[in-house]
Amino acid sequence: MSGRWYKEAVVYCIQVDMFADSDGDGCGDLPGLIGRLDYLSRLGVSCLWLNPVHPSPQRDQGYDVSDYYNVDPRIGDLGDFAELTFQASERGIRIIIDLVVNHTSDQHPWFRSARSSRTSPYRDWYIWSEQEPADRRQGIVFPGEQTETWSWDEEAGEWFFHRFYDFQPDLNWSNPAVRAEIRKVMSFWLQMGVSGFRIDAAPFVLELVNAGQPTTLDFSILDDWRQNVQWRSGEAILLCEANVGPGEIDKYTGSTAEGPNDRAHMLFSFLLNARLWLALARKSAEPIIESLSALPPLQDMAQWASFLRNHDELDLSRLTDEQRSDVFKAFAPKPDMQLYGRGIRRRLAPMLGGNRRRIELAYSLQFSMPGTPVLRYGEEIGMGDDLSLPGRDAIRTPMQWDDGPSGGFSTAVDPLVAPVTMTGAYGARRVNVRALQRDPDSLLRWFEQLISTVRECPEIGVGTWSVLDVPSVPAVLVHRFDAPEGSMVLLHNLGDAPVVVDIGPQEGTDRPWEMFADGPYRRPTAQLRRLELNGLGYRWIRLRHGRSM
Repeated sequence: MSGRWYKEAVVYCIQVDMFADSDGDGCGDLPGLIGRLDYLSRLGVSCLWLNPVHPSPQRDQGYDVSDYYNVDPRIGDLGDFAELTFQASERGIRIIIDLVVNHTSDQHPWFRSARSSRTSPYRDWYIWSEQEPADRRQGIVFPGEQTETWSWDEEAGEWFFHRFYDFQPDLNWSNPAVRAEIRKVMSFWLQMGVSGFRIDAAPFVLELVNAGQPTTLDFSILDDWRQNVQWRSGEAILLCEANVGPGEIDKYTGSTAEGPNDRAHMLFSFLLNARLWLALARKSAEPIIESLSALPPLQDMAQWASFLRNHDELDLSRLTDEQRSDVFKAFAPKPDMQLYGRGIRRRLAPMLGGNRRRIELAYSLQFSMPGTPVLRYGEEIGMGDDLSLPGRDAIRTPMQWDDGPSGGFSTAVDPLVAPVTMTGAYGARRVNVRALQRDPDSLLRWFEQLISTVRECPEIGVGTWSVLDVPSVPAVLVHRFDAPEGSMVLLHNLGDAPVVVDIGPQEGTDRPWEMFADGPYRRPTAQLRRLELNGLGYRWIRLRHGRSM
């Protein structure tokens, strides 16, 4: 299993400063996370993805890095990080970290030197123009928060390029010295015990930008990274954030479409994510069926990473205007719930109105999709959002551990790194880990069962998938996975009304049995006929059990 561990993993994303505060200073830290590893182990996760852990001015939640070789002193030090990787490994949990190398902070020593003199050895580590670029207001990522991608720097006496905010100058990836330095950064953290990197903003990292010239993508950067991590640690992975079209996917996972997986091991399934939400909004399986049919095949050993919500806005940019309008109407009807004209700045539970059956259906769908499931901290207890906070900060609030002051996140009450939501339907007084652990029927207990089931069903992670035709029931999705480990059929009813589904005999069926479902159903027969499905119901049926893992 170890060689393909990422295909059989359950990934849990954590923002360390928002997770658990061990010393009462109001900021989550690495010792606090270490103290919660047993909770994460019981939940069943096998890999932690940590949002930025490096020193930073914190103008963009750590995505403005000022030192790649250290840990943000607010959350601990390198000794704490080493202890985290050791303690996590003792529990069978791997660690991957964000690699934010499209840009640095403008407070990074590299940029401070670069702007100070045209003869600085770091000058060419960034992208400059003596003349005002004609396209300086094009390619904006954050409409309403950003007005340009080239800004004048008075100290440097030139324009500098920044794909994101003006305090995040882009690194010049056409410079071999930059490439060599980031290889050193990756090697350093692999030696610290990480099992890989989530590559932030991967398509922008690959851009070779020159003022007044067309932008090109240099995929040799991924080739170089893959070779480096494979040499340093044979099991380390690259997980790319690349929201690109179907025709571009294979370029990120392999140097040739038919060849081996020799670039990124994993890609987030943005193509499927937005379609899942469209399907939930329309109560129709068609958007998911269309998306699954359009997903390009990946090279051997490459893998999708499925998700419903993450640390950013829910990006609907790949939907049509009509489709996006349907999703907004269903899940973000008010302007303050929307962001950048393309996204939603809410957590899943409030998007679904706190409806337990809809929440279960959504996550059963996600965990049954091709690939490795990724879960954001707090989703397992149904945490809400804080729309009074600006932008994406609305979904970046402290973890709710109990109903005490500061929700058990910290012994401090004020100031905290961010306000804890205490009241309301999703506040810590009602929604917290301790309360849900005491309730055998809670959402948290359901998540433990879901994760346990998916880890018992490796065919979902490693198998080939197909959609089974159920034309008479448009609200129902039926799909199948096949692998040497076994075969499964999964049914989901996106509609409110109960239905009866006829699938018919399936090749390779032994004695089908229920692995996971929203309630008790009659045992399925080998004919797979007259299968009942509740409104918003789901059934995971194993057709045969193959070789052991």
